[in-house]
Amino acid sequence: MTYIVNEACIKCKYMDCVEVCPVDCFYEGENMLVIHPDECIDCGVCEPECPAEAIKPDSEPDAERWVEMNRQYAQAWPNITRKGTPPADAEEWDGVPDKFAKHFDPNPPKR
Repeated sequence: MTYIVNEACIKCKYMDCVEVCPVDCFYEGENMLVIHPDECIDCGVCEPECPAEAIKPDSEPDAERWVEMNRQYAQAWPNITRKGTPPADAEEWDGVPDKFAKHFDPNPPKR
């Protein structure tokens, strides 16, 4: 089993999860994070840290599509090991439905 990040992270990207991950398996995109499913050790410490409830075990319904999405972008985006600053409007995006179809950005973060 592994944990995945789903579309609830898009435009929220709080990054509290990064601080607690013992194996540094988070990768950062422009407007969301992903977990590399082959690096995750299934410890579960990240799940309760996410204010947007965007981290779920891969055993949850609908998680299968997110496993592959997380794997794909973990291979393309840079690894993140420290919490950054979430977007200023993160709270406004928390809970907004259908964010992947409407707001997903496949690019790595602009620095």
